[in-house]
Amino acid sequence: MKSKVSIGRRMFLLRAAAPVAGVAVPGVLRPDAASAAEPRRDYTPSYFNAAEWAFVSAAVDRLIPADQSGPGGVATGVPEFIDRQMEMPYGHGAYAYMAGPFQTGLDPTLGYQLPHTPRDLYRKGIAASNEASRKMHGAPFDKLASARQDEFLGLLEGGRIAGDDPPLAAFFAQLLENTREGFFADPMYGGNRGMAGWKLIGFPGARADFTDWIDQAGQRYPFGPVSINGERA
Repeated sequence: MKSKVSIGRRMFLLRAAAPVAGVAVPGVLRPDAASAAEPRRDYTPSYFNAAEWAFVSAAVDRLIPADQSGPGGVATGVPEFIDRQMEMPYGHGAYAYMAGPFQTGLDPTLGYQLPHTPRDLYRKGIAASNEASRKMHGAPFDKLASARQDEFLGLLEGGRIAGDDPPLAAFFAQLLENTREGFFADPMYGGNRGMAGWKLIGFPGARADFTDWIDQAGQRYPFGPVSINGERA
């Protein structure tokens, strides 16, 4: 019989994989996961400062923890993916309407309605979150025990921690979205190291030719994934 840890993590990832890897999820927090992993030691963040990097790494470790299903978000490079995205046009808000006026609390189909680029949302959101963590628990988020971190992230997600510049629920949504993306993106962008996310969901990656499988509906694809750069798993 499979454990609840494995089922919970697989449901989180499989439901999140469709819009990212082409294969959907409320924020599932795992209080019973494996211990925290270490980020890749030879990577130096280019955007995040030390306190911000510690926050992102700790949060990613709780959102996608390591367990018997495979490595978690930290071990697969998700914090690196997020940091690198902050220096790309995406991080500077190139793909969002930033001219205003902004209408908060209205129809969600209006899309992103904050005057912050993703990189600014992270900077302000992490600072406000760490301040709230110090007030609640006497320490920044990354120094909290795992159970406290899970509780805190749940409060962020539910909008139950005060803050409107930025709204901390919006910051959590940004963090969760980028964490999913980093776990399932092509490894060339820094995350999904070893194509662990793709292997978990059976995604074949960037293989050039699937013509032999067009007429084999329902058959399991037997080959491992391939990255854009030709890496094979």
